[in-house]
Amino acid sequence: MTPKSTAEQVKIAVLAVFVITLCLQASCSSTAEGETPAGRPTPAQIAEARAAAERLFAERTDLPKLREAVRTLSDVRDPESRDFEIEWTYAKYNFFLGKAAPEKEKEAIWERGKTAGQIAARLEPNRPEGHFWYGANLGELAKLSPVTVGIKSVDEIQSAMKRVIEIDPGYQSASAFDALAQVELATRMFGDGSAEKAVELLEKGIEPRARERLAPCDASRGLRLAPPLGRCPQTDRRRARNAAEPQLHPRTRRSRRKSQKTPHPH
Repeated sequence: MTPKSTAEQVKIAVLAVFVITLCLQASCSSTAEGETPAGRPTPAQIAEARAAAERLFAERTDLPKLREAVRTLSDVRDPESRDFEIEWTYAKYNFFLGKAAPEKEKEAIWERGKTAGQIAARLEPNRPEGHFWYGANLGELAKLSPVTVGIKSVDEIQSAMKRVIEIDPGYQSASAFDALAQVELATRMFGDGSAEKAVELLEKGIEPRARERLAPCDASRGLRLAPPLGRCPQTDRRRARNAAEPQLHPRTRRSRRKSQKTPHPH
C-alpha cells in the first residue's frame, strides 16, 4: 500500500467519523421544532390529543393551559403523515399563544404557527382554516418586524385573506375583511394602501356577520386582527366607520357623511 493510498483511507475514515458525529448530534432526523419524531401516532391518539387540546384551549386565559394545549398537539404532529385538522388547529393555538407569551418568545411561536398554517393550506387548499391561520400568524410577525418582515409579507397576507373570503367570507366572524383593512391602513405610507379601501372592507365584513344571526351580540367571542368590531351589524358599521374615517381624505369624508344623511327611497 502506497503512502498516498494510506492517506486517502485516513481522510475517508476521518470524514466518516465526522458524519456519524453530526448524525448523532442531530439524531439523523429531519423533524422540525414542534414535531415529535418517535413513533407514528395512531388515529385514536390523534383524536384523543385533539379533544384534550380543545379542553385546554377553552381555558386559554390560563397561560400554562394554553401552552399545554399547543404541546399536546405538537406531540401528535407527524412530518411523514400530515393531518389537516392537527396542522390548522396547531397554527390557531400558536397564534393565541404568541399573543399571551412574553415578548422574547413571540417570534418563534408565530413562526411555528405560520408554518403549520401553510402546511394545512397545502393539504386542503379549498378549506379556509389553513389560509386564515397562516395569514394571521404572518400578520403578527409582520407587526413584530415591520421592516424586515412586514413589507415583504404584505402580498402573502393579502393573498391568504382574499382566499379565505373566496372560500368562506364568514369564517372566524368575517375577520379576513378586518385583516385586509388593517393591511390597507398599515401600507398607506409605503404602498398603495388607503383608508377608503379599509372602510369599504370593514363594511363588507358586516354582511357575513349579520348572516350568523348571533343573539345577543357578543364582541368578545370573535378573533380581532383589526380595530375591534362587535357582532351586531349596526354596531359594526358604526365602529368600522369611526375606526378609519379620520384617516380619509377630507373631501371623501364630507361626501360619505352627506350620503349617510340623505334618506334612501323605500
